[in-house]
Amino acid sequence: MEDPSQQPEYVFKEKPETGQLQEIAPGLRWLRLPLPFQLAHINVWLLEEDGGYAIVDSGLDSKTTRAVWDKVFERDLGGKPASRVVVTHLHPDHSGCAGWLCRRFGCELWMTRDEYQLHRLLAEEGGHPEAGAGRQFYRAAGLPEAALENYIEHYRAFSRVVSSLPDEYRRIADGDTIPIGSYGWTVIAGSGHSPEHASLYCQELNALIAGDQLLPTISSNISVYPNDPSADPLSQWFDSLDRLEREVPEDVLVLPAHGKPFRGAHRRIAQLREEHRTGLRKLLKLCREPRRAVDVFPALFKSRITDQNLIMAVGESLSHLNYLLLRGELRVEQDQDGVDWYRISQ
Repeated sequence: MEDPSQQPEYVFKEKPETGQLQEIAPGLRWLRLPLPFQLAHINVWLLEEDGGYAIVDSGLDSKTTRAVWDKVFERDLGGKPASRVVVTHLHPDHSGCAGWLCRRFGCELWMTRDEYQLHRLLAEEGGHPEAGAGRQFYRAAGLPEAALENYIEHYRAFSRVVSSLPDEYRRIADGDTIPIGSYGWTVIAGSGHSPEHASLYCQELNALIAGDQLLPTISSNISVYPNDPSADPLSQWFDSLDRLEREVPEDVLVLPAHGKPFRGAHRRIAQLREEHRTGLRKLLKLCREPRRAVDVFPALFKSRITDQNLIMAVGESLSHLNYLLLRGELRVEQDQDGVDWYRISQ
């Protein structure tokens, strides 16, 4: 039985139904949008200001999501438009409808530079992935030939669930304070889950719009990708957690992208750190014998790995293997078939 003291301190007994708004504080509203995945929703936030509402994150681009947005603006916001769209990071459930909303309301997109640029690149190249490099990368991880088609489909899916971003955007960066309505929201940038993820902290409200940087019950995916095979995103993730812990108080109201608002930020950060460090310890034990990336799933994941989450699982396994490789705790050798085998250095 889980220790209740280790559970998040949820602030609201009820969550809004999909497509319904709930007030968090004066001028701050919570909206849940549907997702067609196992993770079936995303939280987005509406901040009232002169002339309309600043929207933070936008949901996946689909007819269903657009219909929810249409209904919210017609039914709930007193005829006020979107005044700007702020995107925490490039992943489609956060950025998908951003371009559509900006065009519909003629408003600006606010986003960090690295997230904006990579989004544009992935959307433009979505139909023409570098199949050769990707196949070699996932073959080295141990995927069988039949499963390599999952990589192509995973890559192409991005451009199908995002609307194109505007050609111009307003750049936000770490440390910026954005005035929205009666409050100032300070950007806290983080890496690991994505290149330059922007969380927003409001000292007056003691609230953190956390995006995917701090979730109450799951850890964000930390992956290595074919375009940067020697990357160390897990180290960046640890650094980002440390930074977040320094910048926000323990009792901050965390407004996560998935799950319910909660308090206990520092406790949750400690749990996330330990979860990944436990995975690293298990990896070292498992790699006393040579292992491929696809062989180490039991050390890192409790849930079953299927065709739907295989690419993400490989990416996360490689982030942990790379972390240990770069610190000299593992070594890797490639066999004649181009498959990488990892084992402890001693």
